[in-house]
Amino acid sequence: MDRREFASQQDLAEALADAVAEALRTAIDERGGATLAVSGGTTPMRFFRALSGRALDWSKVAVTLVDERYVAPSSDRSNERLLRENLLQRAAADCHLIALYSEADSVEAAARRADLRMLEILFPIDVVVLGMGADGHTASFFPDAENLDELLDPLTRQAVFAVHAPSAGEPRLTLALPRVASARMLVLHIEGRIKLDVLEQALAAPEPRLPVRRVLDAAETTPILYWAPNQEDKP
Repeated sequence: MDRREFASQQDLAEALADAVAEALRTAIDERGGATLAVSGGTTPMRFFRALSGRALDWSKVAVTLVDERYVAPSSDRSNERLLRENLLQRAAADCHLIALYSEADSVEAAARRADLRMLEILFPIDVVVLGMGADGHTASFFPDAENLDELLDPLTRQAVFAVHAPSAGEPRLTLALPRVASARMLVLHIEGRIKLDVLEQALAAPEPRLPVRRVLDAAETTPILYWAPNQEDKP
């Protein structure tokens, strides 16, 4: 991996926003449009806010989520809500959001709808920004997901899957491995020593057991790690 470490979470957010904005500008210049897929949770909030103010033609950018909880956008657990409140603001309010969630009879039906909406995206995605949990999951590739092998199948043609995993807390929607691993720029954004230790153990393991390792091994470009300490690391 290309490792980039920062003294603070804000320093990381600003540097990552600069790098992502530059990649999106390049895509717009070369292909007339750009695509960005981002993760939810609390870690990317500073990055979202920094990126939202970067100057580029946001009307030519399509943004989607790497994964989503199967909850309405009004829920405080919704990644779409997090995105709307922190990234789709200021200059970035002009971008085109391709949501994963839709109200349906089941999460499987919602996944089928989201899979069709992914036809709006010309793959590969220009920039994918992943997070990682302390259990080594990334996207919604949870170690205890019932269909983990299907999610991580490098040959699947399906773009979006439903996920059921006891540790996830509720059903999820996620992009499949090939849609993530084929990104022109693949970033893993984590903060805190605990998560860094999990990542280093996953990378050092003789077999790619944890989902994050399987994703990084499948990446078609060199993945870039953005890491900074968090509040828990302070003495």
